[in-house]
Amino acid sequence: MRVLIEAGHEIVGAYGDADSLLAEAPALAPDIAVLDVRMPPTFRDEGVRAAIRLRSELPRTGILLLSQYVEVAYAQELLGSGSGGVGYLLKDRVASLAELADAIDRISDGGTVLDPEVVKQLLGRRNDPLTSLTPREREVLQLMAEGRTNAAIGQALFIGVGAVEKNVTAIFGKLGLEDSGTDHRRVLAVLAWMQR
Repeated sequence: MRVLIEAGHEIVGAYGDADSLLAEAPALAPDIAVLDVRMPPTFRDEGVRAAIRLRSELPRTGILLLSQYVEVAYAQELLGSGSGGVGYLLKDRVASLAELADAIDRISDGGTVLDPEVVKQLLGRRNDPLTSLTPREREVLQLMAEGRTNAAIGQALFIGVGAVEKNVTAIFGKLGLEDSGTDHRRVLAVLAWMQR
C-alpha cells in the first residue's frame, strides 16, 4: 500500500479477503482495484473471481491482478470481456515504484497491461499446447485418454507411480490446467488430447 501512496494514489480500502472487498466495493466505486490472484480463505482463485465479478458489477473500475506465477486460464478469463482497464502482472516483475505507477495509470486510462511472460504464454496457447509436451508426457496423456489409472500407466510404461504423477503434473502445467477446485483437470487434459 505504501508503494501506491508514494505513487500519488489514494487508498480507499484494503481487504484481506475477496468477500469483504466485494461487499464494500459498490459503495466505494474505486477507480482501480489491485488484487492478488490467490486470496483467503483457500488461496486458489478468489482474487480472479472477485476481479471478474467487479468487472461485471462496476465496469468502470480498472482491475490489476498480481500473481506469483503465470496462470494463463485466469488471464484469459479476465481479458475475456474484451474491454480495457485491466492488467495482469507477475509480482516479481513489479520491481519499481515507477513501473507500478505506470501500470496503474495505463489501466486507469482504459488500457491493458500484461506482463511479457503472460503475453508469451497467451500467444503460445494459440498454437497447439500439446506440442510443448515431452514424448513421455504424450505417452502418459494417451494412456490417460484410454482411461487408465496412474498405477496402470506406470505398469504400461515400466515406470513408478511417482514418475507418472510427475508427468501428470507437468501435463497439467503445460496445458494451463490450474487446480481451481471446480474442474477435473484429468478430464480436461484428456479432452485437449482428443481435440488434437
